[in-house]
Amino acid sequence: MTKRLASKYKINRRLGVNLWGRAKSPIAKRDYGPGQHGQRRRKPSDYGVQLMAKQKLKGYYGNIGEKQFRKYYEEAVRRKGDTSETLIELLERRLDSVVYRMKFAITPFAARQFVSHGHVLVNGRRVTIPSYLVRDNDVIEVREKSKQLAVLLDAVQNPERDVPEYLEVDHRAMRGRFVRAPKLSDVPYPVQMEPHLVVEYYSR
Repeated sequence: MTKRLASKYKINRRLGVNLWGRAKSPIAKRDYGPGQHGQRRRKPSDYGVQLMAKQKLKGYYGNIGEKQFRKYYEEAVRRKGDTSETLIELLERRLDSVVYRMKFAITPFAARQFVSHGHVLVNGRRVTIPSYLVRDNDVIEVREKSKQLAVLLDAVQNPERDVPEYLEVDHRAMRGRFVRAPKLSDVPYPVQMEPHLVVEYYSR
């Protein structure tokens, strides 16, 4: 396991969950935090519970920066409806999230890199910004020159995940469509996400 990959998996051990549902996560063998004091267990405060919920959600999406993640919360507050549901919708509309959900990448980290390297088209136009927000009925496809990449073919054939119902995908054409905004219950998280606690954390 490379140093870069090991550092990502520390998120799993720190939070005590298999955040991405990967079979090779070290949490399966060591279900305690990393470091010298990782095995100490204390009951968290209400603030600690809220912080953990925020770190879990933020870490799941490729460990988005705190400044950007807070902007998603602020945008969710501005929009009508349930803030926690809107927060999830905004995160799922990110182009790298859509690429990951469509199984064009094996992990959220790989999806971010796949987009930034210019392998993805949105409505026929190349987009290299992972945080680009996809709209309903947008068509997302892999560039013709990139359709035979080994990392792409491996991701498409990986049996660990299914494509959720709010997306349509043709893996032969390497093309898909963002059908509609998902609700929290639609998103196939491997672990329980609690966006209402994230809202409580930021609204303190």
